[in-house]
Amino acid sequence: MDLTEGTFEEKQGRAKKMMLWFGIISLIMSFAGWTSAFVVSSSRPDWLKDFQLPNAFVISTIIILISSVTFILAKRALKIGNRQETSLWLVVTFVLGIVFIAYQFLGFQQIIDLGYNFTGPTSNVTMSYIYLIAVVHILHVVVGLICLLVVIFNHFKHKYNAARMLGVELAATFWHFIDALWVYLFLFLYFIR
Repeated sequence: MDLTEGTFEEKQGRAKKMMLWFGIISLIMSFAGWTSAFVVSSSRPDWLKDFQLPNAFVISTIIILISSVTFILAKRALKIGNRQETSLWLVVTFVLGIVFIAYQFLGFQQIIDLGYNFTGPTSNVTMSYIYLIAVVHILHVVVGLICLLVVIFNHFKHKYNAARMLGVELAATFWHFIDALWVYLFLFLYFIR
């Protein structure tokens, strides 16, 4: 299909999707760089080899996976025209995103309780990388939450239906990406020492 074909709305939709994918690819490259630096730095003599990720990170991983499911349920409900169910699942997804962030900060507190701070005399390069990677991911979850708020607002203003779902689709794509990104980061930090 020629990208110049179709109505103005179809062209605009394709352009927005392409811009989202450019953004996602740049995020993948950024996180690939940080995880590569993590691997390279692991040869340092002061690198912690026996650290355990906080239990709160495990719980937050489960929460973010559930939030992807609830976003899928919201899209399905919208496709069949069930506005009330769509509203419910969108709000549940939003709340789960906030709970995810809360558990991330609880995980940071568990790291601090072990005696490791982000900077200063009690910091460690290993934990500093974990903080950096998790905090940058949290910032992207916040962006996802803002997108979700816009979707919820527009949904309540009746801007979406089975034939007009572009905003929901864009937000869902980004949300699923940041969810999958966290699962990758969690598994990376869990297995790569």
